[in-house]
Amino acid sequence: MTLAATLCSPLRTSFCAALLLAGASLLLTGCDPERHNGLTVVKLQADWYPQPEHGGFYTALNKGYYKAEGLDVEILPSSPFANSDALVARGISQFGMNSSDHVLEAIANANEPLLALGATMQHDPQGIMVHAESPVKTWTDLDGRTIAVRPGSTWWEFIVKKFHLDHMHEIPATYSVATFLHDPNYIQQGFVTSEPYFAEREGAHTRMLLNSEAGFDPYRVFYTSRDYAAAHPDIVAKFTRASIRGWTEYMQDPTETNKLLLKLNPALNADWEQFSWRKLHEGNFITGDPAKDEAVGKFDPARWQQMYEQLVALHVIKHPIDPKVAYTMEFNH
Repeated sequence: MTLAATLCSPLRTSFCAALLLAGASLLLTGCDPERHNGLTVVKLQADWYPQPEHGGFYTALNKGYYKAEGLDVEILPSSPFANSDALVARGISQFGMNSSDHVLEAIANANEPLLALGATMQHDPQGIMVHAESPVKTWTDLDGRTIAVRPGSTWWEFIVKKFHLDHMHEIPATYSVATFLHDPNYIQQGFVTSEPYFAEREGAHTRMLLNSEAGFDPYRVFYTSRDYAAAHPDIVAKFTRASIRGWTEYMQDPTETNKLLLKLNPALNADWEQFSWRKLHEGNFITGDPAKDEAVGKFDPARWQQMYEQLVALHVIKHPIDPKVAYTMEFNH
């Protein structure tokens, strides 16, 4: 039975009615997709400003893969404080980006009808950045030290609990390396594709302790709503297919896409782009390990189950769910 068959017409009807009653002009978006120049219009809500970590989507856009599938795709920049869940759940955007742990939490805790479609990253490039000469070599070495992290981060709760960091001091992350550069003892969260670049550009040598190596390894995913997937499985399949094609090609050659990203995001520079792409490539973050049956876009149900169990153990899941409702492999095989 397909996903479309599992969510019947009455559910879609009530979904559209709720939007109409709310005064949102989303009826056509949710149930009768907008068209422009013969193409179906869809929006992808990004989780940050244009960057190499979004390279596959922009490759699909730039090379016309979405257009070849009959789609007119608009990629909307964002920030980590935007509520993309609500935008996708209510049909304002048809697709969004986030992580598998976040999707599970959004479904269980906020009853958001999200559905992950494919993995943009097989493994999480996030972790803790220290100076290369720091005595911190392992996760347990963090105990008794001050660490700058984003408050309420689930991955950090996992690290604290697993490694019994009972005496560390947590301060808010600032999304800057300014303090790191002036304090050899400073420790902060970061992405291996980003913060080390800025630190090393200023002469600081860094090391990263990756969350994935600690055992907390969510997918980075793109998702839609269950209602939209049920109503428009053809559009979802086309978007997924073109996106995975874009990611595959971006990891083979980022040149043209990186030129586009420079135009879209003046804060970028070519050296940063190349650094980010190299880290994504060297770490197999996008492609994964073929020996483990990992591939661009692919999900492993066992990893979703493990992530759900980790979230339950952390008491961040407020209402039990079947983790299988959070994702589908119908469109990414």
